[in-house]
Amino acid sequence: MIDNFSIALSHGLLLLAFWLLTRRDDLDCEPPPEPDTEPQGFGAARRKTASRKDKPTDA
Repeated sequence: MIDNFSIALSHGLLLLAFWLLTRRDDLDCEPPPEPDTEPQGFGAARRKTASRKDKPTDA
């Protein structure tokens, strides 16, 4: 009897939490992230060296 009660109670609480979470309005409304002003990561170093090669030097 205790086993059935504990299983029913835990599943009932999980169903209640699921039901309350699905009723929230802010779950599907996420603003898009702001675009980066300058690239970051390993691609940024490649772009900086490529832009330096394209510029003519006054030597």
